Amino acid sequence: MASWSRIATRLRVPLGFLFALAYLWLARPVWWSIALGAGLVIAGLVVRGLASGHIQKNAALATTGPYAYTRNPLYLGSILIAVGFLVSALDAPITFATAVLFVVIYLPVIRAEEAYLRSAFAEYADYSANVPRLLPRLTPYRAGTTEGQGEFSRALYMRHREYNAILGSLVVMVALILKMVLVHRH
Repeated sequence: MASWSRIATRLRVPLGFLFALAYLWLARPVWWSIALGAGLVIAGLVVRGLASGHIQKNAALATTGPYAYTRNPLYLGSILIAVGFLVSALDAPITFATAVLFVVIYLPVIRAEEAYLRSAFAEYADYSANVPRLLPRLTPYRAGTTEGQGEFSRALYMRHREYNAILGSLVVMVALILKMVLVHRH
């Protein structure tokens, strides 16, 4: 399983680009699906943006901000974005393929990242026992929080280039609208 996790980690970005092309080709958006989907995409972008401004990759275990509610807010945000685009597309085969990709690619990547965090940070065992993998808890996890920790950092957000998720989402939404207006004429 460890070797598949490495392969899945390498494949996720190239597969994402190929999947995006297939998605745009097969999508059959209408105005209401784009509006509903855009709301979910925006929610996902907010979650990802907040998470990006709290994580110091490989330097410290993030347990504040969205990480106080879920161990994987970046993936949760990505799932919300994906669901928003699935709603916008109105295509069952795309939805099925997305679910398969998540199970085959992203779950092994999440498990591999968790194994790394468990080996790199002694406090991860307690954190993972108290904070769910994806679905957020209702109250924030607070163990180990120190003064100054937990505030959103615009510098971290910029360093992680999370604004690219906004730009990419805008490009896909504009492409969906253009396809709807120019090709399907709904």
